[in-house]
Order: sequence, then C-alpha cells, then structure tokens
Amino acid sequence: MSSPTASAGRSYADVYRESVEHSEEFWLKAAAAVEWVEEPTQALDATSAPMYRWFPGARLNTCFNALDRHVRDGRGDQDALVYDSAMVPEASRTYTYTQLLDEVSRFAGVLAGQGVVAGDRVIIYMPMIPEAAIAMLACARIGAVHSVVFGGFAAKELATRIDDAGPVALVTASGGLEPGRTVEYLPMVAKALELSSTPPHTVIVKNRDHVPGSAADYRNGAAAWFDWDALAADASPAQPVPVAATDPLYILYTSGTTGKPKGVVRDNGGHAVALTWSMSNVYDIGPGEVWWTASDVGWVVGHSYIVYGPLLVGATSVLYEGKPVGTPDAGAFWRVVSDHRVSALFTAPTAIRAVRKADPDAKEIANYDISSLKTLFAAGERLDPDTYAWATRVLDLPVIDHWWQTETGWAICANLRGLDPMPVKAGSPTVPVPGYRVEVVDGEGNTLPAGAEGNIVIGLPLPPGTLTGLWRDTDRFVKSYLATFDGYYLTGDSGYIDEDGYVFVLGRSDDVINVAGHRLSTGSIEAVVAGHPAVAECAVVGIRDELKGQRPSGYVVLKAGVEIDPETLRTELVAMVREQIGAVATFRDVTVVGALPKTRSGKILRKTMRQIADHEQYTVPSTIEDIAVLEALEKQLRQ
Repeated sequence: MSSPTASAGRSYADVYRESVEHSEEFWLKAAAAVEWVEEPTQALDATSAPMYRWFPGARLNTCFNALDRHVRDGRGDQDALVYDSAMVPEASRTYTYTQLLDEVSRFAGVLAGQGVVAGDRVIIYMPMIPEAAIAMLACARIGAVHSVVFGGFAAKELATRIDDAGPVALVTASGGLEPGRTVEYLPMVAKALELSSTPPHTVIVKNRDHVPGSAADYRNGAAAWFDWDALAADASPAQPVPVAATDPLYILYTSGTTGKPKGVVRDNGGHAVALTWSMSNVYDIGPGEVWWTASDVGWVVGHSYIVYGPLLVGATSVLYEGKPVGTPDAGAFWRVVSDHRVSALFTAPTAIRAVRKADPDAKEIANYDISSLKTLFAAGERLDPDTYAWATRVLDLPVIDHWWQTETGWAICANLRGLDPMPVKAGSPTVPVPGYRVEVVDGEGNTLPAGAEGNIVIGLPLPPGTLTGLWRDTDRFVKSYLATFDGYYLTGDSGYIDEDGYVFVLGRSDDVINVAGHRLSTGSIEAVVAGHPAVAECAVVGIRDELKGQRPSGYVVLKAGVEIDPETLRTELVAMVREQIGAVATFRDVTVVGALPKTRSGKILRKTMRQIADHEQYTVPSTIEDIAVLEALEKQLRQ
C-alpha cells in the first residue's frame, strides 16, 4: 500500500525538473501531507542567505504528526513500533499507535514535571530499546530539543556533548547488551557529569533487568536522579505544544576535524515535510506497511528512519536490538523479516558484507519465509559492485544503494522507488533526489564534464530537512560547508557524474591520494579489489612512499571458508588493478587481515589505518566498534 503522497507513475525527470524549476510550489505541495497548526504560505525564506529557512511563519508539532493524527483518524489499533530484541527475546514487544501515544504522552508529562519546556535541550543516552524512541518523541511533543548520544560512548565524549548542548535533563538506561557482554551506562553518566562544566540538573534512568545499576545508586551527586517507571506512574499525560517550523527539533553530533564534535541542527517543519515525502517517493512505503531500518537511534539513520520517517507516514517501524551475525547466526536479518513480515529493509553495506562473510552461499535464507520483502536499501558507505551483485543474486530483489550524510538527514542521491523505476548501475546511488542540485567541480569551483572526477557539491539552497546550521556555531557552519565554493554546500566527498546523470561517490575527498603527481581515488581501487572472489571486504589507504609521495596499500578480509596463498592473492589483485585502473596506480601492497577496524555505524577507520601503516601517532576514535580489532591490526602492521 503506497502513500497517497507518492508520485508513482511519474518519471523521475519530470519530478526532478519540477523540484528545481518550481521549487516554491513543489515544496508547498509536499507540505500538504503534513498537518499544521498554522499552514505555511511560503516555502523558502532566503532573506538571510546562505542561512536559509524553510516554511517561515508556519507552526506544527512533530509528535502530533507522528502519533496523534493516526489515532484520531482511526488507526490506533495498527502496530506502530515493533521492538525485536535478539539479546533478550522475552523482552520483545509491539506497540500500537494508541499504546505508543500513551507512553509518549506520559513521558512527555514526566519531562514537563521536571521543568523541561519548549526550547530546552535533553540528552538521550540510551541503548536500542523502545524507551529511546519514546524519549525522542516526548521531547518533540513538548517542543524540547533532544540530542541523542550513541549509547556506550565514553564519559569524556558524553561530557563534551553535554557542555555543547547545555541540557537541563539527561535520559538514560542502566545499560546496553552486546553479544557476550553488558555495557553499564550509569558509571559513564556519573563520570560525564563530573567532567562537565554544565551538567543537567535531572537524570532519569530506565532500569533493565539484565543490566545492574539504578538511579538509587547515584542520588548523592549534584544532579537529581530519578527512576523512569516511578516518575511515569505518577505523571499526567502532556499535550502537544505547537512550535515554529524553523524551531530546532534535535541536535545530532558528528565528528569534527578539530576534535570538537559538530552539533548538526535539524528543524521541525522542513524535517517533517522532507521525511514524509521521502518515505513515499524514495522508499515507496505508506500506511500499514512494515519498515525496518537496521541501524541505531544514536545515528542519523535511526533518527530519520527508525523513529520519525515511518511514523510520520503511518507505517510500522521495527526497532532491532541485535547484530546481523552472531545473534545468534547469519540468519538474524532473515528471521526478523520473516517474523514481522517486513516490506523493506534499510541497512549498511558493512552489515551485508558481514552476512556474506559468515554465510557466503546464503544458506540461512532457506530457513525463513522472506516473501514479504520487496526491497533492500543500503546507505552509510559505498555499496561496492561485488556486494551489490551478491545481495541481488541471493535475494532476487531490487537492491538500492543511496547516498546521504548526517548533515543532510535524508538521501542526496537515490533510485526513487515511488517513481517510475530507473535502471540500476552497480557502484552508483543513481541520481540526485528532487530538491538537490548535485554538481562536480574542480579545486577552483569550475563545473567538470561528465566522467571527470572532482569535488561533489550541492547548489544552495539545500532542500528541506537538511541541516539549518551547527548548534551555537554559525562561523564553523559557514567555514566547514559553505565557504570553500561560493553558492555550494561542500559534501566532502569526491566522485563523478556520468553521461546519463548517474552520480558515482568514490570516497571522502581526503581519500584521494597523489601518486607521482597523479590523483587517484582509493575508492576506485577498492572497487576493483572487492571484485576478487576471495575477498569479503577491503580497505585501500594511501601510505607514504619516498619516491612517489604516496602509494595505495590494500587490506583485505577473506570470505568464510576461503583458503588462498597470500602471495597468489596479491599477484591476482595487482593484475586486476593494473588492468582496470592502470599501472599508474602502482598498487602492489596487499595485507590479509582478520577484520577491519570500524566505527559503531560501520564505517571503516581508514585514516587510523593509514596512521598505523605510516607509523604515526594516532588517537583511538571514540566511535570505534571493537578496540581489539584495531590493536590486532596495529600489531600485525608494526611487526
């Protein structure tokens, strides 16, 4: 069942042209799918360009759009949120829209009872449990600004975000569950409060039966610590508070090159319009359909497409506490699809590669009925052609790569499933999404011809739903994103646009290496290496070379059960790169490793790998998934 706001039957070219040539009308029409307290009469406010604002003068409540209106319109008994815990299966449960609205309204009352008002910031430091989504929606309900910090971040990182956001309250849980271990949150919260110069006055703790610790253990500190359930039992449900479309909905921190995280600010109005439009047109998901984003609420994907996007269009969202493999095996994803009759799955390419590595022949699929699944979406990093081909073959379904960033909040490029289908080109996230004017420019800002690699930029203004700035740091916002090329937003990625208008994202601009004066993309070399039948995943980084300045060095993880002589593999990979890229790449270094160091969101730590290979000092990233993998790599490379 597709949403009535979808443009099915219309060509991409027609919809894109309308979004660019008649932007005002296009986005006001899209805004009609949102329920407003005061409807917008203007789409874009450009009076303070390049600080653009969407839907000035309009007012709404995001939580009302995600919950109340669906209950009012007779769909309160429909499932809204499905919590599936592979860690504690008996804790899994489902909330109807009526039940979720009741939980959110009550916790909004808890926050209001602690003095939280519209505009106040609330830090949410939670594992993948329903209360994380409930706390986010409760903040939106009363107009408070939430800032979700990935559960398990070290105390120093949490303190840094507390000091920047200036929250009045912090919502947390006793801890998170990982395969084989528990992660206690409360000691880290207590330490962060000690480190912070502006600690919140209130801490609210959701106790978990399988993780020790409670609010009662910390009541002697400066902050007042409370038990979630005790407060909720006595709270009066709060009603939605209308806010300006331009008011902030949330702050989400992303890593900065200076070591200080950047607080990306998302507004209420543009966010609601963009995500509603995207669910219908990018993903072809509408009311009643089951949508599963296998991510974490601590990342932008979890914000946009676990919590807000699916609920805004009245779909059913799956919140999964588990891993793609190891909870308990490589059939975990297929089990969730089967159990909940999932229509579309959105995950990261690294998760697909993990499943492929553990189950290269996809034998686990035969144990489940995944006939409900109609599309697999991938984003978060480049979907290499080999992984794309494997997923397409074993699922016999459309596998759709799309590209976006924390800053944009939704897809920059995609193969829009709610429009007439477009051919897939492996290695490309297809074409710019309506509203995004994507170009490739050289170092001087000159537009490059088709096929020429350069800096990927987006013409201003950015569409609704993208960042409106950085929290309390306009100068950094302009310097980081707007100052490099006049009139453009700098994505920080490099790539090219082919003659058909398809965008190819090859990697971060700083992943381009200079080999004897030739600029080469490590992403291009990775694409070749990943095509070897023995390789499960790989990373290519540029390391120092006394003669050529830099040279590419490859690190590969083999597929499960594959045995190949390392020298044979190296010879074959060198020949493949030479044939497909050329001798100019001077690719000759190949190291087989047990695993690649990654962030918790699945991105490979290429910069850290380069620093290790070059015997440089490095700082262990706070976002690292498994420190043991990094330590093993360092030991191997520095022997």
